[in-house]
Amino acid sequence: MSGPYERLTPARWSEDAQGVPRSECYGDVYHGQAGAVAQARHVFLRGNDLPQRWQGREAFTICETGFGLGQNFLTAWQAWRDDPRRSARLHYLAFEAHPFSVPDLRRAWDRLPGDMQPLADELAAGWPALLPGVHRLDLADGRVSLTLYFGDIRRTARQAQATVDAFFLDGFAPRVNPDMWSPMVFGQLRRLSRVGATAASWCSAGQVRRDLRDAGFLVRKIPGLAGKHETMVAVLRPNLGVSPPPWRRQTVAVVGAGLAGAGVAQALALRGHDVQVWDPCCALDVDAGIRQRGAAALVPALSPDDDTRSRLSRAGLSRAWARWRGLDDEARPDPCGALVCAQTADHAGAQRLALSGLQFPEAWVRWLDAAEAGRQASVPLQHGGLWFPRALRVCPGALTAALLSRPGVTRHAARVGSLRPAPEDGWTLLGDDGAVLGRADQVVLANARHAGPLLAACAPLSGWPVLAGMTPLAGQVSLYPVAPSESGMPSCIVSGNGYCLPPRHGWAVAGSTYRPGGADSVVDPEGHREILERLGAWLPAGALPWLGRDAPLGWAGWRAATRDHLPIIDAVPGLPGVWLACAYGSRGLSWSALAGDLIAARLDLEPWPIERELQHRIRAR
Repeated sequence: MSGPYERLTPARWSEDAQGVPRSECYGDVYHGQAGAVAQARHVFLRGNDLPQRWQGREAFTICETGFGLGQNFLTAWQAWRDDPRRSARLHYLAFEAHPFSVPDLRRAWDRLPGDMQPLADELAAGWPALLPGVHRLDLADGRVSLTLYFGDIRRTARQAQATVDAFFLDGFAPRVNPDMWSPMVFGQLRRLSRVGATAASWCSAGQVRRDLRDAGFLVRKIPGLAGKHETMVAVLRPNLGVSPPPWRRQTVAVVGAGLAGAGVAQALALRGHDVQVWDPCCALDVDAGIRQRGAAALVPALSPDDDTRSRLSRAGLSRAWARWRGLDDEARPDPCGALVCAQTADHAGAQRLALSGLQFPEAWVRWLDAAEAGRQASVPLQHGGLWFPRALRVCPGALTAALLSRPGVTRHAARVGSLRPAPEDGWTLLGDDGAVLGRADQVVLANARHAGPLLAACAPLSGWPVLAGMTPLAGQVSLYPVAPSESGMPSCIVSGNGYCLPPRHGWAVAGSTYRPGGADSVVDPEGHREILERLGAWLPAGALPWLGRDAPLGWAGWRAATRDHLPIIDAVPGLPGVWLACAYGSRGLSWSALAGDLIAARLDLEPWPIERELQHRIRAR
């Protein structure tokens, strides 16, 4: 992290003698006596010339400096929903140092007008666990995105990336919350601004106006509301801000039809792009009955200092569930939860110490002792472990086939051997024999260990030593046939040094092996024995009676990993229109949907679903 880990301190419901919600932390109210909705309409919508400014646009982006109880967002969403000339998409980016839980939010939302309640219900259903970092919610069938940054705005404002049209400057009074109104924050807002960006605020204090002017805005006061004499509006000075080209539908070639390519294909197709997936073989070529046998686990990582991998894996699980929960039964993940088992008594102590330092909510992770863990997993365990109730069991074959079959995605059973700049713009795709396969505006290399060699044909890899040193890893899992009535079946993902999954379609899965430097990836008896040895080191003898039975089947494949165990998800410097989505290692499920949404957000100038420093750490390197 950039600095020590900062715990998130949620807000608690409180109200003043008049029933107006107030902050215990800052000693100030969340809105004036006129009411939250009237204040939002007068100050923020009218102050930013909305709804007129979003009309006829492909997308419009709002940024709010203090999300609070969410009433400004709900008011903006309602105004957008009710406008027949609204933009095709609405993006809303908001910062919040002390987020509320859903029950407390409901207390405020129950006071909203009746026609706003369906919006509040949808927001409540998607409200994230109160964890530090970035949380993206997709609402209104994906036409509205809400990107929440939970944490101190002095840090989170530096981490956000977006192209903002209008700012809602909403925070407690500068005298009690000066950090919200600091020159540093205003400088970050200017960095995020599109040409012609506007801002509006209830606050019109002189120092705030001067600091906003110094940041590059033209500021003026306008009449206030309900006893408030004046409020403030502003517009970015001419010649400041970014001026991106208008959105257009692009043809995107995705090279690779595995989990990486499928995740990118889904994200881009959802946004209206024409996606062409190139791979000589993929899950669509496998009989559906065989696809259904396999299963894999999506379990977040956890470290005492909430390191890069832990933060990325939280975002990855959130994006995976958001993108895949609406799929058909076979492809839809099963939120069965995961128990990350302590391997020794000392390891158990380390897990508990990490949790006490992080103070994550129990809705995300909690410690279970050996007896509790055994009951949760339906498997006897020795030391307890970390329970992640939102972890997913996924059938990778069925998932990949579903994502590649969605509208807007076309699959080509051909291998891309090289790339060449197209005569006008974009890239020409060539086969191994040099024949032209097609042309694309953008190309995403999602072909694991083959991404580096394909890129090397366009540019030397000397500037990207991590990519050049990507290691191919062969591996296998064991598949055991089990009867529905058989005992010893885990009811959740059970992981440690190796893992076991709940049975699916009569098959239980145990894994897995890691073999660097192998010439082939094959299922063999040695691999089955290695998996048994891994599991036997920490599972009590006989805990899973079916484990180790004669003649299991298996599945083998390849992973590609970097020396720092982080993926590479980025635009390739010096090669406009070429992207990398590779080096997923053993976390293909964790990075699949996240990488797709990150690349799509960057391509379409949406708010990013991760912090800028995390993007830097998974850059092309």
